[in-house]
Amino acid sequence: MHKMHNTAAGRVFDVINFIFLGVVGLVTVVPFLYIVAGSFATETELATRPFFIIPETITTAAYQYIFSTDSVLRSLVVSVFVTVVGTVVSMILTLTMAYPLSRRTMVGRNFVLNLILFSMLFNGGMIPTYLLVKNLGLLDSLWSLILPLAINPFNLIIVKTFFQELPKELEDASKIDGCSEFQTFWKVMLPLSKPVIATFTLFYAVFYWNDFFQALLYLTDTTKWPIQLLLQQLVMVANVGLGDMQEAMLYEPPEESIKLAVIVVATVPILIFYPFLQKHFAKGVMLGSVKG
Repeated sequence: MHKMHNTAAGRVFDVINFIFLGVVGLVTVVPFLYIVAGSFATETELATRPFFIIPETITTAAYQYIFSTDSVLRSLVVSVFVTVVGTVVSMILTLTMAYPLSRRTMVGRNFVLNLILFSMLFNGGMIPTYLLVKNLGLLDSLWSLILPLAINPFNLIIVKTFFQELPKELEDASKIDGCSEFQTFWKVMLPLSKPVIATFTLFYAVFYWNDFFQALLYLTDTTKWPIQLLLQQLVMVANVGLGDMQEAMLYEPPEESIKLAVIVVATVPILIFYPFLQKHFAKGVMLGSVKG
């Protein structure tokens, strides 16, 4: 492989590959830079300049509007709580369910797997799910944003496959050392599962952070709204106060820049979270791939 890259054809390929990946990277990053720049621009500049990276006149009017009350900060706290607790609950349930299903000797394993596959194709629908949440007494509770979607069947199957591909000799060795099933899972399997844990922690965290539909269905108390639902309402009703919709604004909000500002507010926190999992995420993205 090293000799191939030292040839003329290999060097040409490397140059073309770097240029192509650089262009793809710019196509990915430049729109977000425009969103950040636009959130600090004036309405006039957004209307007259179709694209820019650095605004001519920097203004924080959009952010002043968003943070003019404590509603946004309160919603950020709610979203952080739902994201952290929901991710922990989902990972605990997914890992503890996937591991026994990866054991081929488990009684009723195929029946449970068929139920999981069935749930990937069919579900009860919005109204039955709402009635179930209501009968469980979860309406207007933050748990209604977590428990109904605590386990993703696709994620569960991928994690199950990961455990299944770990060498069986590890389990046999732990049993020889006197470990119980739980000790084998906790002390042997989980330390070897950092890539899968990092990957699906990120997937679940992004899902909980971005979700607003569950809150739209189950929450009527505006003080419990997550940031995504609040920002959606903020964009839809840009000329009304935040939160309880009763606090009067001191100025007319900049309609275009506020739409870009809410994207920044909703995106930056999850971007900060990603670097902490990047090392393991690079390995985890290969989970479930076809192996020779």
